[in-house]
Amino acid sequence: MSTAAHKAEAERLGALRGALITISDTRTEANDESGQLMRSLIEAEGHQVSFYRIVPDEVEAIQAAVQAALPEADFVVTSGGTGMTPRDVTVEACRPLFTKELDGFGDLFRFISYQEIGSGAVLSRATAGAIGPAMLFCLPGSKGAVRTGLTKLILPEVRHLISHIRRL
Repeated sequence: MSTAAHKAEAERLGALRGALITISDTRTEANDESGQLMRSLIEAEGHQVSFYRIVPDEVEAIQAAVQAALPEADFVVTSGGTGMTPRDVTVEACRPLFTKELDGFGDLFRFISYQEIGSGAVLSRATAGAIGPAMLFCLPGSKGAVRTGLTKLILPEVRHLISHIRRL
């Protein structure tokens, strides 16, 4: 079956439940612009936001939030903590949770980001993978990165990815 046929078949999944996790030591609901953007982009595609949380840049807090979101979500999107500072531990927290890593996601995200922002894209460690029947996407915390990741990669493919990991 062609990719187009797979994607068309995956549309029967309809609206999905998305979970949003902002990873930051400084953000609150009032100033979480990336979290607000994630919500608006996901809802604009007809999906539901079933979970939202802000957690500090700590491995245990990130893992606990992802695990708490999974029963309520078909996919989880994190924002923040994917850079190179000592406090950026999102990748270290999430990678061990993957049942399958989607290697090309980070590569393609950096390629698209390079076209948008130049060589600074190399600083991103964006990644994604399956956690059982759900997808987890880890994006940088900037609004630009959230918009790029969601509009150019995640939302166009999320049903397709879920249909594959669930063998639909």
